[in-house]
Amino acid sequence: MKDIVEIRWHGRGGQGAKTASLLLADAAFNTGKYVQGFPEYGPERMGAPITAYNRISSERSTVHSNIYDPDYVVVVDETLLSAVDVTAGLKEDGAIVINSSKSPAELRPHLKGYKGKVYTIDAGKISEEELGRNFPNTPMLAAIVKVSGVVQPDEFVKDMEASFKHKFASKPQVIEGNMRALKRSMEEVQEG
Repeated sequence: MKDIVEIRWHGRGGQGAKTASLLLADAAFNTGKYVQGFPEYGPERMGAPITAYNRISSERSTVHSNIYDPDYVVVVDETLLSAVDVTAGLKEDGAIVINSSKSPAELRPHLKGYKGKVYTIDAGKISEEELGRNFPNTPMLAAIVKVSGVVQPDEFVKDMEASFKHKFASKPQVIEGNMRALKRSMEEVQEG
């Protein structure tokens, strides 16, 4: 199946990598695509490294395994660059998106020789400024949508607004902050 896009998420327990992968699956599904969004469970606890995955395609996928050769990798916590081989199997014609205040050029030496595209976004800063707390998953979700193109940005924003309105019906300020974080993240993701 040539049009399948595979994404691997690296984060720490409690940072929302699993939730972001499921939100991406929902958004892609709502555009008529076949999707898979799932975490890899182990002895996770708050702060422990976790992995989540997405498969997105216009055709049904019969593959039901972890993703070993992803097109894209999302790193929700920069400290994982020294703890986990985040570029393992990452295709050179794909890209990695890292939550960091550093530039892509500053992080490239930590990527074990990966030669593909590197993007960064300061998801912590954006979430602090737009949500009042460090919730990096919303900005990282928007960044991977922008970088990968798996969902058209305008469709994604519309879908996420409907999702947030449902999820946070009694907290309209949370909806507004998340929407600002999404839109801002798609503008601020940097390629290097």
